[in-house]
Amino acid sequence: MSIRASAARYARALLDVAIKESDPDRAERELAAFVELVQQSPDLQRTFANPVVSAADKRAVVQQILDRLKPATPAGKLIVLLASRGRLALLPDVLDVYRQRLMEHRNVLQAEVTTAIPLSPERTSQLQQRLAAATGRVVTMTTKVDSSLIGGVVTRIGSTVYDGSMATQLAKFRDRLEQR
Repeated sequence: MSIRASAARYARALLDVAIKESDPDRAERELAAFVELVQQSPDLQRTFANPVVSAADKRAVVQQILDRLKPATPAGKLIVLLASRGRLALLPDVLDVYRQRLMEHRNVLQAEVTTAIPLSPERTSQLQQRLAAATGRVVTMTTKVDSSLIGGVVTRIGSTVYDGSMATQLAKFRDRLEQR
């Protein structure tokens, strides 16, 4: 089984338990805090990646960290479980998948919008409202600027791209002229 598939199983289980027993947002924050702590500490990274360090020793280190962080959600139990199984390397992927699943649970879509010039806050808000109306879901947006678009908008929602850029329209027009 791939790393991403394993992470998805753990993330799905964590979300299911967090929804039933506690606060899913708090579980995300606690998981993120642990992942960030490990990523900021080269010593912890070396300890967790070292095959010479036993799973029991890694679990003890994790337990000491969790005793200080005091997680109140199933996230702490998951971290201890992963330490016991020697699977702590999965945590960044578990966090990533957990966040995606949490957004799906909330009925939220993430859109990435690229324009030729920066959008005003008013235009950004209008575009966000239109995307929400078109999808029937809450939309959060990130915006980028790419002057090569010439004009128009390119929107990516998940794996779907809506390309309304002038550069693409001109390329299509050129292709139609060449076919005649």
